[in-house]
Amino acid sequence: MRNKLTIIALAIAAMANAQERRVVELNNGWEFSRDMQQWTQVSVPHDWAIAGPFDKKWDLQWVAIEQNGEKEKTEKSGRSGALPWIGEGHYRTSVEIPEGYSKATLMIDGAMSNAHVKINGKELAWWPYGYNAFNVDFPIKDIKNVDIEVSLNNVEESSRWYPGGGLYRPVKLLLTGDTRFNTWQTYIRTIDASAEKATLELIAQVSGQKGITKAEMTDNKGNIVASASQTTDDEGYVVMQLNVTKPKLWSPESPYLYKIRLTHSLNGKTLDEETHNVGIRTISVTKEGGFQLNGITRKIKGVCLHHDLGPLGAAENETALIRQIKTMKEMGCDAIRTAHNMPSTMQMDICDSLGMMVMAESFDMWIYPKCKNGYAKYFKEWANRDITNLVCHHRNHPSIIMWSIGNEIPEQWSKEGVDISRHLQDICHKLDPSRPVTQGMDKAERALKSGFAQVMDVPGFNYRVHKYENNIKQLPKGFLLGSETASTVSSRGVYKFPVVVSDKAVYDDGQCSSYDTEYCSWSNLPDDDWRCQEDYPWVIGEFVWTGYDYLGEPTPYDTYWPSRSSYFGICDLAGLPKDRYYLYRSHWNTNAHTVYLLPHWTWPGREGQVTPVYCYTDANEAELFVNGKSQGRIKKQKDSRLDRFRLRWNNVAYEPGEIRVVAYDNNGTVVGEDSRKTAGKPAEMKLDIECPASSDGTLKADGMDLAYITVSLVDKNGTFCPTLSDNITIKVEGNGSFEAACNGDATSLQPMKQPEMALFSGKTVFVVRSSTTPGTIKVTVFDKQRKMSCTKEISVK
Repeated sequence: MRNKLTIIALAIAAMANAQERRVVELNNGWEFSRDMQQWTQVSVPHDWAIAGPFDKKWDLQWVAIEQNGEKEKTEKSGRSGALPWIGEGHYRTSVEIPEGYSKATLMIDGAMSNAHVKINGKELAWWPYGYNAFNVDFPIKDIKNVDIEVSLNNVEESSRWYPGGGLYRPVKLLLTGDTRFNTWQTYIRTIDASAEKATLELIAQVSGQKGITKAEMTDNKGNIVASASQTTDDEGYVVMQLNVTKPKLWSPESPYLYKIRLTHSLNGKTLDEETHNVGIRTISVTKEGGFQLNGITRKIKGVCLHHDLGPLGAAENETALIRQIKTMKEMGCDAIRTAHNMPSTMQMDICDSLGMMVMAESFDMWIYPKCKNGYAKYFKEWANRDITNLVCHHRNHPSIIMWSIGNEIPEQWSKEGVDISRHLQDICHKLDPSRPVTQGMDKAERALKSGFAQVMDVPGFNYRVHKYENNIKQLPKGFLLGSETASTVSSRGVYKFPVVVSDKAVYDDGQCSSYDTEYCSWSNLPDDDWRCQEDYPWVIGEFVWTGYDYLGEPTPYDTYWPSRSSYFGICDLAGLPKDRYYLYRSHWNTNAHTVYLLPHWTWPGREGQVTPVYCYTDANEAELFVNGKSQGRIKKQKDSRLDRFRLRWNNVAYEPGEIRVVAYDNNGTVVGEDSRKTAGKPAEMKLDIECPASSDGTLKADGMDLAYITVSLVDKNGTFCPTLSDNITIKVEGNGSFEAACNGDATSLQPMKQPEMALFSGKTVFVVRSSTTPGTIKVTVFDKQRKMSCTKEISVK
């Protein structure tokens, strides 16, 4: 039997403003089936594939990846994550509609993919692109119940990474009267801004009765700071200006948000209203000033993020997104690139509120396919609609600083590519004149020769920093962006000896060295990018590939099974920082010192062997001690590739005990120190609990909030045991439930939706979800091999 989702909030009798709009979140009450025969109850967002099992048969491909420079086809077993995302999936729910409403809009933020939507048995929409949001309008006057059905179909070789499957982003239902503000047709932009005054332009469209539209802007305390009103024209439009005195400008350092409440009324009766968060800020990119936010030049310190959330798969969750953004900001990152997909509403709302700039990307391919059944099949028919939805949907987010119309598009050498670039860029300009447009190019010579690069507002180049100097000579705009950089590879807590600097290193265990000296044939090390950022004023910033590991694309182990997720991340798939996180932090975070030592110092059997020691620090000088004996006080070397931004002692002989580093500023003052000790026999379990959405370590009783629990073992002195691989199980009792598990190992085949996971490099992460009832969650983890357990409680409010 179908579940009925009743909109209990609407059971209030009609009043003067009888048709006040309501936005209802359709999280619960869904049924799901793969075959239209057997149905199970699920909540949305939902990813049907993340529970697994991992298996190389899923989307097994025999291809040559041209973007990686491959010429011959080979078996790619983990390219799209080795999870069962291919095939059909069907969702249905029923909604009881209260009286007083005549129009409805079903708002789907993302459905993977080829979504066919039926309302009361009639198909009203088809939207093939799984990364785009779309709306379905339908009448509801005198209708008491609405049956919603969404059917999806994912085909093989349609993605270069794990796309997930299902209604993986939120679904909402908008209810209004006959007269209403048209969805996504309100546009608010900053015309100019200074410390003294800001001018905003607001354009809105109303369908239905003509009347007076009023805009009221308030600060975060509810004080009115600006207002304006206007009668709608014959097409329902209003165009108004709002002037704000002494505005608080939005920036990553101070993400101040105002609210604008729009009200449309006739003869004193409110017919509709809507509210928007607004950030006042200006953007410019010029030869003279580079990238400027609010008139201040800054280098973009960005990372690329795929859409999956590690063990949650593609199923979007607010707390998981908050965790990502907060972790990146603590590193010093100030921007993300949604690569290579369109962003979600929830992600952009979080970037607005936490202060993270965004390059909002659209397509990974145009007409020429990168994979057999990819978006190229739909580009000619759907590109205009998809880019229009992207811009109209997200243009009011202050966090978005530029649009991206493509990534490594094969057509970049051709006139056809130039024409498409110009066409897509023109659509962005028409819908949003306030932001520049870019794309990431990987064939610099071809793109410059054809004029493809010169067309763009912001020429973006992926990798190949050694070509930057030649590129800039051919760019009249006088600047360029590192739209995708680094692609350094590493596995958290894994170190390979001897240490090599290599673009082709692979090992029998399917792991990469965490000394951060390994990369790919087309890419480079972080140090190479920073040299360009520092030495060339015309390089306006970078977006590192990637902030987090993601499912699929297991380069450099594309042909190695069981590798099924990436190694590029600064953080691993579980969200745990790799050593490289602290390398970036040492360079990007200017608010706090970084002093971080690697590797770990538990190496039984390596006694007397050379075991290099690195220090990632913002300090210019440091001294290393092994068991109290100095290994030398060294300084960074500007002319050295690896010693300009790192401090390295390459000839340290391992001996058990302690390594300790002391870092100094240019005046010889100690700014910090760090140490690593040799671990003894494991003595107890340790649980570190992170509640990213709260400031007091509690969870919200909303059924959606998450706690991340990192499990490790320590010896009798509390020293972390970094090499263990014990299998850990978890039991969750009380006001919460087990959600997922992950250890960051790209070769692990353990299902991420089962309450057990092995330690990888000594750590694993469990995710726990809150219930809708306040109380306490009791979490107990077990290491049955060592007959250990540990229990902690989490408060749910």
